Amino acid sequence: MNREKTIHTEKKGIGFFEKYLTVWVLLCIAAGILLGKLAPGFAKSLDGMAIYVNDAPVISIPIAICLFFMMYPIMVKIDFAKVVKAGKSIRPVGLTLFINWTIKPFTMYAIASFFLGTLFLGFIGPDAVDFVKAPLGSDLEVGATYGAGEVVLKDGIKMLQVPLWRSYLAGCILLGIAPCTAMVLVWGYLAKGNDGHTLVMVAINSLTMLVLYGVLGGYLLGVGQLPVPWQALLMSIGVYVALPLVAGYFSRRWLIATKGEDWFRDQFLSYLTPVTISALLITLVLLFSFKGETIVENPMTILWIAIPLTIQTVAIFALGYGVSKVMGFTYESAAPTALIGASNHFEVAIATATMLFGLSSGAALATVVGVLIEVPLMLLLVKFCVRTKNWFPNHAEKIP
Repeated sequence: MNREKTIHTEKKGIGFFEKYLTVWVLLCIAAGILLGKLAPGFAKSLDGMAIYVNDAPVISIPIAICLFFMMYPIMVKIDFAKVVKAGKSIRPVGLTLFINWTIKPFTMYAIASFFLGTLFLGFIGPDAVDFVKAPLGSDLEVGATYGAGEVVLKDGIKMLQVPLWRSYLAGCILLGIAPCTAMVLVWGYLAKGNDGHTLVMVAINSLTMLVLYGVLGGYLLGVGQLPVPWQALLMSIGVYVALPLVAGYFSRRWLIATKGEDWFRDQFLSYLTPVTISALLITLVLLFSFKGETIVENPMTILWIAIPLTIQTVAIFALGYGVSKVMGFTYESAAPTALIGASNHFEVAIATATMLFGLSSGAALATVVGVLIEVPLMLLLVKFCVRTKNWFPNHAEKIP
């Protein structure tokens, strides 16, 4: 009877609002771009409310607040006994690490190089150039060559003049080497995957990123050793993951101890149902209001960059989902395994591109395009997961 009541409550929670989530997302994206275009002063004042590291905005305070309310309802629902159990599932975690760090960075490089450096080069402009920051720690003379670039003076400052398509490629690479460690918790929740399993994979990928992000970035960018943005990484993980995790863990324990588990499930969680989605939509309005002018002024450039990013996302998702099927994973493990590889940690990518190449660089613009396509594309993949749930073994789960 208790089980039936819980199932009924879950079904009831999927109403008109969640059913047409993609429509609300597109409307919020349009509203954000419009806000950034019509009221740039308001958007800039919000965008300026940030925590900076090395003159690069790492944590947007308005977005951090929204992300907390997006993550908290997910974290408070997690039964940490399941987290311990999920941590013993070596195969899903191993597959995630393998795809994220031995396949995804290199397919991103290959796909972006082909489209930006060959197929779309005529549209971007073979002679088009970009001016980026000189390599960190270098002392090059004006006229010296560095990789595919040349050191020039621009407004009295030494800059590296590089082919524009290579600058876009650099931004794509920074996205490809940064697996998502925050928003994927939302995608796993919407796909009805194992939240505890998703959290374990997020924790392991966050730690792995601290080690491999700089190594792979330096190798693939070809501009020397990429400085790992330690402060940016730790602050992002702390704000976007650790803070709501700690709040969720302790508030769950306190509420169950004082009010009882039935009240927690049937009353408290029902109040939180729309909070995650509402916070996601508000976040979209804020994100796109910050970058609305850039997007409006570069519509075709956005398209050239978005195509390889979209292909990469779908290909990595298909690989993870397909291999999970072959390896006999349950749906609750397969969905987050595929989704965490497909999504990107765009906050870290934007911060790194800004610190390494400059805020106005093509690399920074490419990371912004990653934000543009991330949410609608991931929602489509989530919907695909839910509709293909029956492809996987039907192992009944205990409802928390």
